[in-house]
Amino acid sequence: MNNYIEIKINPDAEMRENVLLNKVYTKFHKRLCDLTSTDIGISFPEFHIKLGKTLRIHGANQRLKELQSDNWLGGLAGYCCISEILQIPDQVSYRTVSRIQTNMSPAKLRRLIKRKSIKSDEIKRYKAKMFQKGIDNAFLELESESNGQKHRRYFSFGELQIKPIIGEFDQFGLSNQATVPWF
Repeated sequence: MNNYIEIKINPDAEMRENVLLNKVYTKFHKRLCDLTSTDIGISFPEFHIKLGKTLRIHGANQRLKELQSDNWLGGLAGYCCISEILQIPDQVSYRTVSRIQTNMSPAKLRRLIKRKSIKSDEIKRYKAKMFQKGIDNAFLELESESNGQKHRRYFSFGELQIKPIIGEFDQFGLSNQATVPWF
């Protein structure tokens, strides 16, 4: 993972920052699925409380060329400044960027109700417990292409490390073990 592509989003009155970031990330996920990729990771170098306006896509030079061989951003490219494939700097740290999720969610509650696995008097307690265990992490709101439903993907950023950990990434560019360069 010696290379990266940097995408800076340029929101305007027509396309707000969070909406644009959601759409770019959704397109990124779709492209990784098309490539059946397990060797491309993503980072958000401006992350503090929000994810920021910059995404970095990390991978080997050849894989990034494959990613870019198709106009995967489509019309969104007009809202983005996309770099060429760049070399990772010599002095960097590494960290994991992964998904975090709660085991209690409105979707799970709906499924429990539909299966009649939860009694009506337990629904209120479930909702109260669900809101107590809420996640405060940065997130993107993605829309499923198969059913049109929106869901949030919360991100967890691991501690900075000196050495990289090699491993596989999911088709969202995330991993619990493998690290991406952080600079």
